Amino acid sequence: MRMAPCIPCAACPIRRLPAFVGMSAEEVEFMERFKSGELRVDSGTTVLMEGSNSPQLFTVLSGMGLRHKLLENGRRQVVNFVLPGDFIGLQAGLLGEMKHTVEAVTPMALCVFSRADLWQVFRTQPERAYDLTWIAAVEEHFLGETVATLGQRDATQRIAWALSKLYARLISLGLGKGGGVPLPYRQQDLADALGLSLVHTNKTLKRLGDRQLVQWREGRLRIPDPAALAEVALTETNPPAPRPLM
Repeated sequence: MRMAPCIPCAACPIRRLPAFVGMSAEEVEFMERFKSGELRVDSGTTVLMEGSNSPQLFTVLSGMGLRHKLLENGRRQVVNFVLPGDFIGLQAGLLGEMKHTVEAVTPMALCVFSRADLWQVFRTQPERAYDLTWIAAVEEHFLGETVATLGQRDATQRIAWALSKLYARLISLGLGKGGGVPLPYRQQDLADALGLSLVHTNKTLKRLGDRQLVQWREGRLRIPDPAALAEVALTETNPPAPRPLM
């Protein structure tokens, strides 16, 4: 990990993307004061450790990571895929310690905030505090969708659902260039997120590829017909609703 020169919030490269709700000039000014720095981490770096009491909170400026939880038997459950714009560390900020680990899959740039300043948001910036509540609600909604997927979708539907959701989010982040989106995760990561074995995941991806629904190779995902994949996934093709950016 290494600190890096700060990008002014007014010039934030992701703030004006369609994935995020706009900020007022007052909110941008507050975020300039709230932000304490920027951090660069290499791929494979543990950004937040399960059980740790981190003094910092982060917004992902660039790069991708994983949230995962390690069980006592050594098996891993991937909780979520971390993408640009995600706010991480709130769990430790409110509960005192992290209940899962956040690991960088690619090099990442992170906006850094002091956990000690979190209550200042609630005391002086009710709109930003509401945004934090919104972020937490979005996370809860996604975890609810994930539980429904693990309980009610078969393997093909699970993988189609996960790739549909990731593809839509990456498109909304302006990363849909060159006929696809970057997806630098491993098949094992997808398997650990969906409660599948690696062998089953590999075979299912091959079947989806044979049907020309998914092309995932060399770190890029292509979905020739998002509506057709969404139909397999028993989901919709609507773009994700804009959400707050901290």
